[in-house]
Amino acid sequence: MSGITPAQALTALQDAELLYSPQQIEQALDRMAAAITAKLEHCDPLVLMVMNGAFVPAAHLLARLRFPLRVGYLHATRYRGDTRGGEIGWIAPPRPVATDQVVLVVDDIFDEGDTLKSILAEIQRQGAKAVYSAVLANKRHDRKLLGLIVDFVGLEVPDRYVFGCGMDYQEYWRNLPAIYAVRE
Repeated sequence: MSGITPAQALTALQDAELLYSPQQIEQALDRMAAAITAKLEHCDPLVLMVMNGAFVPAAHLLARLRFPLRVGYLHATRYRGDTRGGEIGWIAPPRPVATDQVVLVVDDIFDEGDTLKSILAEIQRQGAKAVYSAVLANKRHDRKLLGLIVDFVGLEVPDRYVFGCGMDYQEYWRNLPAIYAVRE
């Protein structure tokens, strides 16, 4: 359950700054799909969506991938509706298991990388042949985990609280077709 009311969520959206329009997001997804296709179209990949954030961007991205693939999910979180992450919590481990698979993990945002690092480590522990990662948004700052690189990135966002296209504002607004930032 969210710590705010729907009216507060609406006020937050009305006060927010638009960072990327739906058209800009569509273009970014097209670019990502082309890059993913070039790399993975002959690999019979398993695409794992990171719930809940990646549900929206992954659905739009998957619709652009015109090659055989399988889809699964996982649910790991550090935020639990908060703005600061804590310990990794596995709500649902990767399904199906990644043994002997080429895996593409799709997430909404690459912030510091703790969650993504744990997810990729679990998939590698399961014995995946290869593991790739894709995010709709990469948050620009210098707090990233050293050595962690995302293979496919759609957009760059500032070091602010962003929401829309899968990313939430206190559990609201994942459904927005655009990306917004809370005003500073």
